[in-house]
Amino acid sequence: MTANRNFKRRVRARAAKTGESYTASLRHFRPAPTGGAVAEGKRMRLAVAQTVIREDPRDATELSASGADLRSLMREAHHAGARLVHFPEGATCFPHKRLMSVNGPDEVGPADWDRFAWDVLRQELNATAELARELRLWTVLGSVHRLTPPHRPHNSLYVISDRGEVATRYDERMLSHTKISYMYAPGTKPVTFEVDGMRFGCALGMEAHFPEVFIEYERLDVDCVLFSTTGAVSPHDTRLFATEAQGHASANSYWVGFASPAQHSGSVPSGVVGPDGEWLAQGPRDGTASVTVVDLDTTSSDVEVAVSMARPWRRTARAGLYEPHVVRDPRSDDRSLF
Repeated sequence: MTANRNFKRRVRARAAKTGESYTASLRHFRPAPTGGAVAEGKRMRLAVAQTVIREDPRDATELSASGADLRSLMREAHHAGARLVHFPEGATCFPHKRLMSVNGPDEVGPADWDRFAWDVLRQELNATAELARELRLWTVLGSVHRLTPPHRPHNSLYVISDRGEVATRYDERMLSHTKISYMYAPGTKPVTFEVDGMRFGCALGMEAHFPEVFIEYERLDVDCVLFSTTGAVSPHDTRLFATEAQGHASANSYWVGFASPAQHSGSVPSGVVGPDGEWLAQGPRDGTASVTVVDLDTTSSDVEVAVSMARPWRRTARAGLYEPHVVRDPRSDDRSLF
């Protein structure tokens, strides 16, 4: 924090001396990328949604209602000027483990995926993709992705482009005990994609508990990680996901979109965390479906400090910065002496 304060003081001093804006002065202190040219700033408007999550994939009415909710919020995000809208895990449906259990609702067991109304889900996804094309709106939403039987499906995030096409898909890798034992096949790799020059990564479910997922995305040069979850059983654990999201944003100097169900908004509403780990905006806490809109802007002074100083320094430190300074002194190895 002291280094950041000193850095800002130097930038402000130059701005006062030259009459430049803070941002213009900052460019004289920021390291230029290879080739000597200063990178252009990137800006885009992100909408993060909280939706009512439904849990019975056998019920065509519920699947259709979820699809209608998605498209209503997509229109709201579009009217607010968003280029990308980000939805929670299971936004189309989050199948309840007991409703899917072959052992019946009284005992959790292997999921019977033949119970899923797959045709209805496909119709709703097609309608959603068509609306994304009409609105020219990138859409990231949680859904189950069917594999060839008898393989279990993935728990996934579909990334639908503004042309109405599936640009990519992220499959949850760090599954809970129930998910891996009875319900889903795990994914195998991180996923990134770009919108208007902004690079995004995806995380899902309980992966906020795994810092290595978020560190990996820092190495992949993302500007923002979109984390979708249905939360946890207890409000305390749901709040823990949000706290971890703040920590990952701060530790890796990027934005984190936090999309969670409207049902959990009393504990933690959906929102966006800035690269400093602070919430930039959050949705209402009254249990209603909504979208929260934030402008991601890499030319913001606080963002530029984080990206141009903190992130490069961490990479340098992790690359063995301190090795030449390691001393060979018996007092260094002796843990018993003052």
